[in-house]
Amino acid sequence: IELKSGILSILLKTGIVFTQLDLWLGLFYCDGKWKEATVKKEGSLISASMNELREQTLEPRAQKLDVNSPVYIGGIPPEIQNTYKELGLEQGFGGCMKDVKFTRGAVVNLASVSSSAVRVNLDGCLSTDSAVNCRGNDSILVYRGKEQSVYENGLQPFTEYLYRVVALNDGGSVSSEWTSVRTRESVPQNVPTPSRVHSINGYSIEVTWDKPAGVIGVIEKYILKAYEEDGPSVPITSAELADTSMLTGILTGLHPFTNYAVTLTACTLAGCTESLHALNISTPQEAPEDVLPPTAISLPTWLLLSWSPPKTPNGIITQYTLYLNGVPIYSGNGTKYVVKDLAVFTPYQFLLTACTAAGCTNSSQVTLFTAQLPPSHVDAPILTVLDSRTIYVQWKEPVEVNGILDRYIIYIANNEQNFTKWSAIYNSTELFLDYTIQQLFPGTEYLIKLAACTGGGCSMSEASRAVTEESTPEGVPAPKAHSYSSDSFNISWPKPEYPNGIITSYGLYMNGVLMQNSSELNYYAYGLAPWSLHSFRVQACTAKGCALGPLVEARTMEAAPEGTVDVFATVDGSRTVQVKWLAPNKPNGQLTYAVLLTGLFYADQ
Repeated sequence: IELKSGILSILLKTGIVFTQLDLWLGLFYCDGKWKEATVKKEGSLISASMNELREQTLEPRAQKLDVNSPVYIGGIPPEIQNTYKELGLEQGFGGCMKDVKFTRGAVVNLASVSSSAVRVNLDGCLSTDSAVNCRGNDSILVYRGKEQSVYENGLQPFTEYLYRVVALNDGGSVSSEWTSVRTRESVPQNVPTPSRVHSINGYSIEVTWDKPAGVIGVIEKYILKAYEEDGPSVPITSAELADTSMLTGILTGLHPFTNYAVTLTACTLAGCTESLHALNISTPQEAPEDVLPPTAISLPTWLLLSWSPPKTPNGIITQYTLYLNGVPIYSGNGTKYVVKDLAVFTPYQFLLTACTAAGCTNSSQVTLFTAQLPPSHVDAPILTVLDSRTIYVQWKEPVEVNGILDRYIIYIANNEQNFTKWSAIYNSTELFLDYTIQQLFPGTEYLIKLAACTGGGCSMSEASRAVTEESTPEGVPAPKAHSYSSDSFNISWPKPEYPNGIITSYGLYMNGVLMQNSSELNYYAYGLAPWSLHSFRVQACTAKGCALGPLVEARTMEAAPEGTVDVFATVDGSRTVQVKWLAPNKPNGQLTYAVLLTGLFYADQ
């Protein structure tokens, strides 16, 4: 069905039978008033009418018309136009249609039943003011000249105009068919403020508005925008509504307990216009969101709990409720609470509930531990002497750890330092229960104690005692021999550097002969010759054996020489005498000689 150049044409194809019916209307329909058109097929009779005008034709070969596909009104989609090339389809309908009715059923609302409408219920149809523009002989001359194109301005927005061209020469004229053209829309003007805003909940509102007056064109969509009062000029949320027949919309994505300014924007294809003023609304409170679990400062038997307000309170927090292992232990407006009389280093389950007037929300459940303490008691270690330099240490884990066992530390002291200096010989987080202490001193008494540590500190055991096996001494010192007379020595020596056990005796060797074997650390030797050379060496013994120190040599003091000095003089010339002499029988030291001369001496001439 087409309406073109004053003719209402019906093209009907059933099977292989093609029927065409034309109803001449002229341009009377172009007067800005509604016209009622009817098209019927009753058996072989095909008819069309508009107001009082009617035309019909009889086609006996026409088959029954069964409609089992979509019905297109105002045009067909481009993708199927090639299927019906024989129809010679023009561009889509421009204008307004209403009250479409089929043979059976009620009047159809095109906006509600159409599934892919491009434009329905077009706004801006021809008014009575433009009726004179389409009554044939009353048309307005737009251009006269020899050009084949013309640009016309000053037209009304979104208005349908009919144009035809008349070609003239001296012999006469010829006219083209009327061509329909519609100008584009204008941007909407004077978009009203929403008339009513109603809160659905704290996150969405329902907005109602009136249709903008004086919009020239088709309103393609409405846009609702919500701005936070005293906030940035960028909307918090917006919603586009393509169904322009609806004057109510839902705006979501809002925040509870917040003041908003709501505006309406109307859009045509030419652009959009937002209302100058906004309608204010406050969203109601909702239950809080993002409630954080409590945190704690841990003590051995206390937990000092604290919590922050919800990240999104969604209102005024009226009450917090704190649960311990599912049992409420606190309700109020505070953000701190102390839980007492708890077990040491024990897990407890906590959950926090925050409430507004609209409802309550739970945090996630959190496990908090009380603080650690040092172990209650640590048993003394068990010591096993393996040899003269090795002790094997074993111990047991404390019964009451009071936390997470972190490390063991072994401290050692020995009798050589009178057990006053303790050294940590082992410190490890590897929680083994034994350790071998090596490179100890033989024959030495040791005290060893164990410390067990948690995050709360360390506890020390009592000391266990062990003595390494003895060995022969090491570092036996050299003796010191002092002679205070020409016939004796005072000889002394210290203890060995490493006794390696209990020294049972010291032996002093003089000139290779054992002079003394006792526990004494000195010896007096006498009856010696003056300035006589002697060797000394100390021997130290334990039950495991003896060891000798280094050899030293010393002399007794000197004494006066004993005996006579025999002198022999020989005259070698008138001025020379050669003197010789023999040493005393007992020099008793290192001798020096003095030659004394008496008599007449001659000076050198």
